[in-house]
Amino acid sequence: MTAVGMAQAAEPLGCVEVSVAGYKAPDYNCLSRQMGNNPEGTAAAKSNQEAQDVPVDKRPPNQLGLATPAATSTRMGSTFGTSVKPQRPAPDSATLPLLGR
Repeated sequence: MTAVGMAQAAEPLGCVEVSVAGYKAPDYNCLSRQMGNNPEGTAAAKSNQEAQDVPVDKRPPNQLGLATPAATSTRMGSTFGTSVKPQRPAPDSATLPLLGR
């Protein structure tokens, strides 16, 4: 094989982006290969998976969709612990919708 043939057989360093009629089409296979061969990326993916594998009983309540005392206190306002209805400001009469008359 000649030097030219060897150069053509080697994988290109960059990916080729083709433009047809103003539409750019990148080479997704090339981009996937570049992203998939990163040893640091595999370590990061493993670390992310381990972080997501925390047992349910060890997760904080806000990640499980449960109410926390702080969130309930914020939602209820000054009526927290005294009423079942959350605190709401008095309606502004200027912003009431017009009746169908």
